[in-house]
Amino acid sequence: MKDRQAPDELGELGDTPPVIFREQLHQLADWIANYREKIEERRIAPNAKPGAVLAQLDTSPPETAAPLDEIFAEIDRIIVPGVAHWAHPQFMSYFGCTTTSPGILAEMITGALNVNAMTWRTAPAATELETLVLDWLRQWLTLPDEFTGVVYDTASISTMHALATAREQIAPDTRKLGVSGRDLPRFRIYTSDQAHSSIEKGAIAIGIGEENVRRVPTDSDFRMDVAALRKMVAQDRQQNFRPMAVVATVGTTSTASVDPVPEIAKVCRDEKMWLHIDGAYGAGLALLPECKWVTAGWNEADSIVINPHKMLFVPFDFSTLYMRDIGRLRRLFTLVPECLHLRDPVGAEINYMDYGVQLGRRFRALKAWVVWRAFGREGIAARIRDHLRLAPLFAEWVRNDERFELAAPVSMGIVCFCLVAGDANKIDELNTQMVERINASGQGYITQTKLRGRIVMRIGLGNVLTTEQHLRNVWELIQAVAAAL
Repeated sequence: MKDRQAPDELGELGDTPPVIFREQLHQLADWIANYREKIEERRIAPNAKPGAVLAQLDTSPPETAAPLDEIFAEIDRIIVPGVAHWAHPQFMSYFGCTTTSPGILAEMITGALNVNAMTWRTAPAATELETLVLDWLRQWLTLPDEFTGVVYDTASISTMHALATAREQIAPDTRKLGVSGRDLPRFRIYTSDQAHSSIEKGAIAIGIGEENVRRVPTDSDFRMDVAALRKMVAQDRQQNFRPMAVVATVGTTSTASVDPVPEIAKVCRDEKMWLHIDGAYGAGLALLPECKWVTAGWNEADSIVINPHKMLFVPFDFSTLYMRDIGRLRRLFTLVPECLHLRDPVGAEINYMDYGVQLGRRFRALKAWVVWRAFGREGIAARIRDHLRLAPLFAEWVRNDERFELAAPVSMGIVCFCLVAGDANKIDELNTQMVERINASGQGYITQTKLRGRIVMRIGLGNVLTTEQHLRNVWELIQAVAAAL
């Protein structure tokens, strides 16, 4: 980018002069638009070794100002080639990238405003807009009115807050007294063997401990085995453990399987356990009338998390936690420093800093509001439907090639499959090599996972730029790599 002179050469303190800043903004806008328009021409990920980016940068802290044209030249020359381009239409790893043009514009506005959404007083519009978009999403998910939400960054943080609230319910005054030095049993958390590792991280963070997260076996469709859950709870009670919570998953990490929430809810009622639903990936399906089946049992939950940055086209990071009687969350975490004791006007009842460990909070609600208004529910649903169309299409291609087989039922935008041709004793190694070669090509990007002890390949759809042709390109690449092996 062109810059007339470095800021210190202007002989002025303060920020970049408006006339120069305006010129830079226009240049940046062109750069972003060109990046989005031509992203499929780029390598998806670099083949560089660790440290390659750092080796090209000055490791000494800058002592004097550098002109922005020099800074942006390094971004173009070093940073961008060192990025894995999640927004590339042939990036089909992890979860679908949700970068959209309205979202990018909203992020720019958020950066310009740079408000701290701690309290209503510090950011009235941010607070009220967060309340609004949370209720919009609640309506789309058809959650009962008694569920109220709060925005965090990721599902890991959302789940940690839910589990902390569950712990406080079962061990009152832990907020004040902690868990040590008290006559408390060891608490247990139950989740399926397909659930996300964030459950263990949450248990570590709130003092329950990783070993007290019990992984429940799954059935042939990778759904939690409810009979096994009941048995594990009974065994734990006999050994003087205290069952605390169950985390049911709607859209598991590997296969996007959906646990039988209604049956799990019954176990939770019978055993007086907290039911938390991890719908980080799959809960977005509830926007589609034909997919309301996914909401079965949600009205029985104590809390549910959904990540709009996974399926609902809000840029990363944006996670929402809904809780029945969210006052429990506030009672656990509200702790107001003296500098924030100014009384808010009547009617300003929500200070979102009271609903978690974070004091300073980004204005995340703006990007959700912009994206959801720009697409509308119908536009979002139409794009999700297309991803739901592409996943079975890819699965059909797999079925028609005798070298491959499906490794799990196709669910949502996820397809798990594996190479079965070749030496049976080396099939796991061959599938790993497949993933490595595909990703090293720069033309496709997938991931691997382990199911029933086998290494399998996995694609995840959800990028707004991905078309059927992009999917076919990746499939042809997969076939070519298989032939080479």
